[in-house]
Amino acid sequence: MDQRLTTDGSADQTDATRPAPTGPREPGVPDVRRRIPRTDAVLGDPRLLEAAHRLGSGTVKAAVRQAQERARAGAVAPEEVADTAVALLPRTAGGLRSVVNATGVVLHTNLGRASLSAAARQAVQEAAGPTDVELDLRTGVRARRGRTALAALCARVPSAAAAHVVNNGAAALVLVATALAAGKEIVIGRGEMVEIGDGFRLPDLLVSTGARLREVGTTNRTSAADYAAAIGPETAFVLKVHPANFRITGFTRAADAGELAALGVPVVVDIGSGLLAPHPLLPDEPDAETRLRAGASLVTASGDKLLGGPQCGLLLGEEELVRTVSRHPLARALRVDKLTLAALEATLTGPDTPTAVALAADQAGLVRRAERLARALGADGIDARAVESAASVGGGGAPGVTLPSAALSLPERYAAALRTGPVPVVGRLEAGRCLLDLRTVPREDDERLAGAVRSVPGPAAEG
Repeated sequence: MDQRLTTDGSADQTDATRPAPTGPREPGVPDVRRRIPRTDAVLGDPRLLEAAHRLGSGTVKAAVRQAQERARAGAVAPEEVADTAVALLPRTAGGLRSVVNATGVVLHTNLGRASLSAAARQAVQEAAGPTDVELDLRTGVRARRGRTALAALCARVPSAAAAHVVNNGAAALVLVATALAAGKEIVIGRGEMVEIGDGFRLPDLLVSTGARLREVGTTNRTSAADYAAAIGPETAFVLKVHPANFRITGFTRAADAGELAALGVPVVVDIGSGLLAPHPLLPDEPDAETRLRAGASLVTASGDKLLGGPQCGLLLGEEELVRTVSRHPLARALRVDKLTLAALEATLTGPDTPTAVALAADQAGLVRRAERLARALGADGIDARAVESAASVGGGGAPGVTLPSAALSLPERYAAALRTGPVPVVGRLEAGRCLLDLRTVPREDDERLAGAVRSVPGPAAEG
């Protein structure tokens, strides 16, 4: 069988060498499929040649084949095959797609939680090639991995004598339990035996390290005396866990880090959401600086939540304990890569993160943005309305806290159409309307959002 070389040099059977289409057709009506351009001819399009360098020839060939199949099915004209193939190409070679978060959930777990700042993105790009991640350029000898990021972390939390970073928040707690409590006891309040994301339960996580759990108190009330009565020779540390995405209210009591610090054993506090210092809008959310100042020995947290950085686990506290944990063999398996270190340091030292901007957004300003978008879209015959809305923190942070917001309200059919469009926009359905909450949409994305709405096919006017 004859073969023709494609633009990347590989052999490919062309349409010219394939058997002619068979099957009945009306007399005198030409078979459109015969006019479909050959694969190598389409691949010669300059746009597709450039895309082959950027995305890989396999991705481009797959798009061309899809475009040809659409032409054979009559969905596009034969002369539109190249344009269709270009439209089918992904923006990047990676499988993840950029999404506009219009849900009103600032830290949406399904959308990757915190968006990186422009400074963090630039730092990641800079670190993508060879870097001095473990090399002192001045002396030419090996240096401590992540040294500048760890210094920046300690600078943001003055009460931390040392810090260590692992690949997520749960890993930080697992490393502490493994390094300090394997074969020993961890004393924990019964009301803090929580389940975290995706069905992982804290007790199972801790027991997997070889530690034994000693539950104290009751679900709603646990005092310092309950912890004191349980401490013995086998106690490795006392663990305090922030309940994250649920609250116990009413007849409750809980011992704080200061009370537990007087018991004579290390106190580890898992604050979860990654708040490094008190936040005026989140007065009930625990933060690392306050807990360490109160007497906690170690604090663990996530870096991709309220800190607004990349996914990682933070460990801060007493120098000796941090050293013990960081030198455990498991620490090597849980370490972060250079891209995470670069993004973390830029998050700590750079300008406000998108998370911080979203939390601090003024509702009046959000309402003005919603009204402006509604007017512009309404002029195009789209049923768009500006409405008040209620946003939330998400990611297990600040449960029960409502953030006053504003949204663009559209007919319900827009929800699926926007989610599956060229620029995916994820909103939420409420009372039969699709709401696009602007607290989680950066101001600079307003025109991108409006363009996505305009791209949804439908009647010129809606009721």
